[in-house]
Amino acid sequence: MNVNDLLAAAGRDPGALTAVTELADGTYNQVQRLSLTDGDLVLKIAPTGPGLTYEQDLIGTETAFYRAALGKAPVPEVVHSGPGFLLMTALPGVTLHSVSETRAQYRRELGGIVSSLHEVTGSDGFGYPQRGLTASWSSAFLGMFDDLLADAKRYDVALPAAVRRELVTDRKALLDSVSVPRLIHFDLWDGNILVEDGRVTGLIDGERAFWGDPVAEFVSLTLFAEVDAELLAGYGADIDRERLALYRVYLYLIMLIEATPRGSTDVGFQKLIERHLDKALAEL
Repeated sequence: MNVNDLLAAAGRDPGALTAVTELADGTYNQVQRLSLTDGDLVLKIAPTGPGLTYEQDLIGTETAFYRAALGKAPVPEVVHSGPGFLLMTALPGVTLHSVSETRAQYRRELGGIVSSLHEVTGSDGFGYPQRGLTASWSSAFLGMFDDLLADAKRYDVALPAAVRRELVTDRKALLDSVSVPRLIHFDLWDGNILVEDGRVTGLIDGERAFWGDPVAEFVSLTLFAEVDAELLAGYGADIDRERLALYRVYLYLIMLIEATPRGSTDVGFQKLIERHLDKALAEL
C-alpha cells in the first residue's frame, strides 16, 4: 500500500511525511506510525492469512467502533478507511503492558472510562457487525459460540468435553436479561490501553468489538485474574459472575483455537489458557 497515495486520498499532504515506523506490539495486523510535521497518524493494514470465522473485515469493525465511541472514551479519530486499511490519529502514551509501575493506580479511572463507553447503545441488534446482528443477545451469542465450535472442527483443535453449545442454550433466559445492545471493545487487555503521566490516554485495537452484554468487557479487563475492587468502583456497578464465567469460556476458546491458524508454538501460553478455560468451565 503506497503511503503517499493514501495520505493524498485522506486530504493530507504527503510532503509532510518525515518517517514511517513499524509498530510491533500488535499480534494480528500490520501497524505503522506515520510521522508528519502536522501531527502523527497510525496506519493499520489487515492480514491476509487464514483466521477464525468472525475474523472478517475486522478493519471495518474497528473503524465503526472508533466512530461510535468517539466522545465517550479516549479513542483514535478515523482519518480515512477502506477495504483492508484504517488511517487514524495517533494517541499519546505507551501501553499499560509496557510500564514498570504498578497497574493498580489506573484501574479506577479505567472503570469509569469503560462505564462511559457502555453508554453507547445500538439500535440494530446484537452481535458482531461483520457477521450480522440479531434481535436477542441469546441468539447472537449462540451464533458466536457456534462459529467457534465450527472453527475448532475446521482446524482440528481438541476441546474439553465440557465445551458444548448447551453451555449457551441452557442459559437463554439469563442471556436475555440483557435487553440493550451496548458497545463492547472485548480486547481491553493491558496491551490495548495507553497511559501517560499517571492517566489513561487511549483505548486502541477495537477490531474485536461487538454489540452485546457489558459483562463481557470484564473478561479481557481481568485477563487471567480476578475482578478487582478498584475497577468495579470506577465502573460504578457489580457484574453477574455466571455470565462472566460464560464469556471467559468464549474468550479462552478463541485464544486456544486461533493459535492453530496463526501458527503459534508457545506451549507454555497454551497451557495457561487451558488452565483458565478449565477454571471458567468449572464455575458454570
